[in-house]
Amino acid sequence: MSRLDRRTLLKAGGLALAAPLGAAPLVGAPSIARAQTRAVTVASLFGEDKPETQVWLRVRERLATLVPGRFDLRIVQNAALGGEREVAEGLRLGSVQASLSTVSALSSWVPESQILDLPFVFADAAHVRRALDGPQGDRLKGLFEAQGFVVPAFINYGARHLLAKEPIVRPDQLRGKRIRVIQSPLHTELWRAFGALPTPIPIPETYNALKSGVVDCMDLTKSAYAGFRLHEVVPYLTETAHIWATGVLVLSAGFWRTLGTEERAAFAAATREAAPHFDALMVADEATSMAKVAAEGGKVVQPADRAAWQAGAQGVWSSLAPRVGGQPRIDALRAA
Repeated sequence: MSRLDRRTLLKAGGLALAAPLGAAPLVGAPSIARAQTRAVTVASLFGEDKPETQVWLRVRERLATLVPGRFDLRIVQNAALGGEREVAEGLRLGSVQASLSTVSALSSWVPESQILDLPFVFADAAHVRRALDGPQGDRLKGLFEAQGFVVPAFINYGARHLLAKEPIVRPDQLRGKRIRVIQSPLHTELWRAFGALPTPIPIPETYNALKSGVVDCMDLTKSAYAGFRLHEVVPYLTETAHIWATGVLVLSAGFWRTLGTEERAAFAAATREAAPHFDALMVADEATSMAKVAAEGGKVVQPADRAAWQAGAQGVWSSLAPRVGGQPRIDALRAA
């Protein structure tokens, strides 16, 4: 191992040994020199052409340098292990050792994390990063781990936008529409505030639900809009940017507890280095994705009255404040 890599491990070791990333490793855990290669099941919603899988290829490469021959990351692609909810349950059970997840998908276990999904809180991606690199991010990591999710790093999926079968540019146009939502109380309350009828549906099932008329619209990031080919059934994207979709690189707490000190340091270093790589990949993928959507008939429209959208969402702040730590925490997030 090179001097640089040893330095990286030593630096990451502080993260690996400190709260909130878990209890002490198992007593008598085998050393790197004596241990056999361990298979690690990684769940991804997409194929190798998408950042959700590419980030794990980067982690795999970095682990091969830091702890050669120690781990075999087996990346199960294209939602073969289910949607985010199913993968999260797999992480808690230990059948899945690693994945990405939106914070929204984990909010059933960690309601306080909904603070990151509050509409119109973040101005841009840089604002999200500033907020999560401080005490708010550390606090949430501890809450995630208490529920079985070890979070070495946060990631940014980009802004969520409204997707529909016809152009929807004013919030009053949503009244009576059936909208697919993430299985999250915040998302349900948000769209109900606009008069829509929220319907929780796992992401792999949304295409058929939209095509068959079970729901009329939904919201999603631009990358996933193209990745799931949703422009074929909801060709209009309204650039509301109402929520910045924060996510996590997440490991199973059960798996984490089996790792030795050096292994934890390696995973901490590899995943923390991969997070900004993912963010950069996502920005590039959004541009590629929307060019593909446009070439295949998708259309982007602008909100007619952004202030009306923001005003309609304000009630969610007051409603959710008690569940996310109070209004002062929301104010601190906005001011980050």
